[in-house]
Amino acid sequence: MSETITIGVNHITRVEGHGNIKVDVQNGEVKECKLEIVEAPRFFEAMLEGRHFSEAAIITSRICGICSVGHQLASVRATEDAFGIELTKQNHQLKTLLDMGQYFESHVLHIYFLAIPDFIGAPSVFPLVATHKDVVLSALKLKKLGHDIGEMIGGRLVHPISMIPGGFSHLPTEEKLEEILKRIQDAKEELKNGVKLISSLKLPDFERETEYISMYREGEYAFIDGNIFSSDKGEISYKDYRKVTNEYLVPHSTAKRAKFSRHSYMVGALARFNNNYKYLSADAKQAAEDLGLKQKYYNPYMNTVAQLVELIHIVDNSTEIINDMLSKGIKNETPVTPELKECTGVGAVEVPRGILFHEYTYDKNGFITKANCIIPTAQNLQNIEDDMNDIVPASIKTRTKDELTLDLEMLVRAYDPCISCSCHLLNVEFVNE
Repeated sequence: MSETITIGVNHITRVEGHGNIKVDVQNGEVKECKLEIVEAPRFFEAMLEGRHFSEAAIITSRICGICSVGHQLASVRATEDAFGIELTKQNHQLKTLLDMGQYFESHVLHIYFLAIPDFIGAPSVFPLVATHKDVVLSALKLKKLGHDIGEMIGGRLVHPISMIPGGFSHLPTEEKLEEILKRIQDAKEELKNGVKLISSLKLPDFERETEYISMYREGEYAFIDGNIFSSDKGEISYKDYRKVTNEYLVPHSTAKRAKFSRHSYMVGALARFNNNYKYLSADAKQAAEDLGLKQKYYNPYMNTVAQLVELIHIVDNSTEIINDMLSKGIKNETPVTPELKECTGVGAVEVPRGILFHEYTYDKNGFITKANCIIPTAQNLQNIEDDMNDIVPASIKTRTKDELTLDLEMLVRAYDPCISCSCHLLNVEFVNE
C-alpha cells in the first residue's frame, strides 16, 4: 500500500451514537490519527440538580436505552451510599440478577449483531439470516432471556421501574424464578455453540499493553459493589474514583477522556477478565481456554471474546443465586426509608461496557445539589485512539486502504462503545458582532 493515505470514516456503523475516524499519513509519517466524537452533548447531571432522591434513578436510566439498568443501578447505589442504607442479601441478589439480565441483552447484541458480521465478511447481520440462520435465532433467544429477566425483577429491562433506593417496589414470584432458572440453564447450550462459532473465526492479531481498570471484590467476579482495581496500581477505594478517572478534554470530542497511571486505560469485559480471572466459574475458564483467551491478554479485539466468556460465568452465577433464593423463599422486605441529611454518596457498578460511576450530593431535604456521572465509553476513548496510533504505522506497508479502514472500524466496535452516554461537554463561544 502507498505510504501516503487519507482515511475518513464519517459515522462508524454498528456502534451506538456518532463517531468518526480520521487518519492522515504522508510519506509514511502519521500526521493525524484520531477518533472524533461528534455526538450532541447530554445534560443529565444538570437535570439532576434540584431533583429529589426518589427521582434520580428514574431520570438517569434515560441516559441510554441500552445501558438503562446500569445507570439506574449506579444511581440507586449512590443514593444508598449517601444515606447509609445497607443492602440485605436478597436485595443484593435481586440487583445482581437484574444486572445479569442487562448483560445478556447487551453482550448478545454486540457479539452476534455488531461484531460477528465483521469476522465473517458481512456488511451487517441481515445477510446472516440466510447463511447462518441458526446463529441468528440463537442470538434472538438469548436476547429475549435478558429482556425477560429484566421484566421479572425490574418491571421491564429498558428503564426499569421497580428498583428504588433501599429495596424494590415489586418482587418476583418463586414460580417465575423457577421458569427463568430453567431458561438460563438452557441458554448455556446456546452459549457453548457460540464458543464453537467464535473459536472458528480469525480475529486481527494486534497487541498493545495497557492498564486495565475494573471493580474488585474479594471472592467474586465483581459486578455491583466493591472497590476499583487497576492492573498497575492494585485496589483503590470506590470513593476515590476521581483520582482514578482524571477526566480531561480534547478538541476533537464532545466526550471527555480519562487516564490514570498511563496515557490511557481500558475498561469493559477484557479488563474485568484480566483483573478477576481467578473468580470466573470453571466452565467460563474452560470457554476462555477453548477461545484462546488467557489472563493478561492485550489484544483489544478479544474484548468480544471476553464478553462471551462472561455470559457463561453469568449463567453459572445466576443459577447459584436463584437456587439460593428458592431454597430460602422470597421475603417481602419493606424498602428502607432513608433519614434525610446533608450527604454525598458514590455508586460504582460494572455495566457491560465497563465501570460506571455516579456521585450525588444531597441537601438536608433530600434534594440533589450536585451530580457527577463518569461513563465507561468516555474512559475508553483515549485507549481506542492510542490503539489506532499503534495500528496505523505498523500496517501502512502491509494493508490496503480498505483493509486498514476495516481494521480501525473493527477496533472501535470491539470496545462496544456507547457514544451517546459518553457526551457530557458543551463548548460555548461568544463572538462579537
